Parts: sequence; C-alpha cells; structure tokens
Amino acid sequence: MENSFNNDAEEFELKKIANKKVIKLKAFYSHAFIYAIGVIIFVLKEYAGFHLNFLPFKYLNCFVMIIWTTVFLVSAIDVFASFKIFGEEWEERKVKSILDKKNKKTKWE
Repeated sequence: MENSFNNDAEEFELKKIANKKVIKLKAFYSHAFIYAIGVIIFVLKEYAGFHLNFLPFKYLNCFVMIIWTTVFLVSAIDVFASFKIFGEEWEERKVKSILDKKNKKTKWE
C-alpha cells in the first residue's frame, strides 16, 4: 500500500515538473514569435526605408534590438540548456530524493 502511495506521489511530482517545462516552452515560443515579428519590423524600418514613426515602432532602434536579442538568447539558453543539463534522469533522481526526505520526516513524526 505504501509503495503504491510513493509511486503515485512520484508520478504526481514528475507530472508537475513536466507541466512546468511545458509552460516554460510555451512562453519561450511566444517570445520567439514576437521577437521574429520585431526583427522583421526593425529590418523594414532601418534597411528597407519604411517610415514607421508611430508608437511602438518609433522606439525600435539598434540599442533596443541589441538588448532584446540578448534577453532572447539568455531565455533560449535557460530553456534548452537546462533541459539538456537537467534531463529526465536527473529530475527523477531529484524527485525520489525529495520524496524520500518527506517519507523519513513522516516516519519520525
């Protein structure tokens, strides 16, 4: 009975971690889509000669694009490098470790 409880708790924790990953990926892909639109508008404004001097395009310049690109790259590294470094095996070991600590606490209380 207790083993079944541990498996359910472990499965719940793994689902919670997977859900966080999905949310993080969704946010990254939304950011990538908006960034791509921003790059297209920036290129049209700066290099194709389109006069886009109304809000918010009026403030889209090289400095803003450098900062935005840096933030986008850091976001990509955070999402994809963390998935590679902290893979599924690491997550499963971490979940088991956390659940074992909780089980030890409940046994002594």
